[in-house]
Amino acid sequence: MAVIAGNWKMNLGPVAARAFFERFHADDVPEEHEILVFPPAISIGAAMQARPARVAVGVQNLHWEDAGAFTGEISAPMAAEAGATLALVGHSERRHVFGETDEQVRLKVEAALRAGLTPVVCVGETLEERRAGQVDEVIVRQLGAVLPVLGQHGARFLVAYEPVWAIGTGETATPEDASAAHATLRACLEDAAGVAGAERVPILYGGSVKSSNAAELLAAPDVDGVLVGGASLDPEEFHRIALAAPAQPSVHR
Repeated sequence: MAVIAGNWKMNLGPVAARAFFERFHADDVPEEHEILVFPPAISIGAAMQARPARVAVGVQNLHWEDAGAFTGEISAPMAAEAGATLALVGHSERRHVFGETDEQVRLKVEAALRAGLTPVVCVGETLEERRAGQVDEVIVRQLGAVLPVLGQHGARFLVAYEPVWAIGTGETATPEDASAAHATLRACLEDAAGVAGAERVPILYGGSVKSSNAAELLAAPDVDGVLVGGASLDPEEFHRIALAAPAQPSVHR
């Protein structure tokens, strides 16, 4: 099984979301693969109406409070009411553009779980941190900040490794880079939940994924899927990426 997730970011309003699903055909994607789409909040309703039944819809961000005087924010219960079943939490753009902290990511994970949403916890290092040899330190810290909450609830969650230097830059981690980081994350999960528990958590790679590199990335050990950014805005390209997923499960350590 592979997870193919598309994060539309601040693109595709309701009309464009409907048009996307008129052109995205998932019938020939093997049933064992999961297909997830994260539209902007304003397009969740349109996506829910137009999507193929097998495509799950998630929200790109949420506030940690369930309601209140937080102009411009949306809560996890609101997202769930609109039809979302998943939530991206801690995306690199939230961390590095909007200054989101590990503590805020933890609070958002708690909010998602309260509302019955499946968190997709994003982690990743900057170029400076990679050059300083701090990849493992950074991603273990980021994941470790939320693992106690996830373990307490025992709910399903996913992890997405997205090196900041590869987001929207055209630069992509090599399959070896991705596999090494994923192995570190898998070991962190094993320490928290045991081998069996860690095996149940899909770890996705995100960072300039496209159809030309998807098959190689998806074939790498410990890579269970991809979180696609810009390439997910093109329904035909996103379809090609979904078809690149191998039928067999990824190889874990």
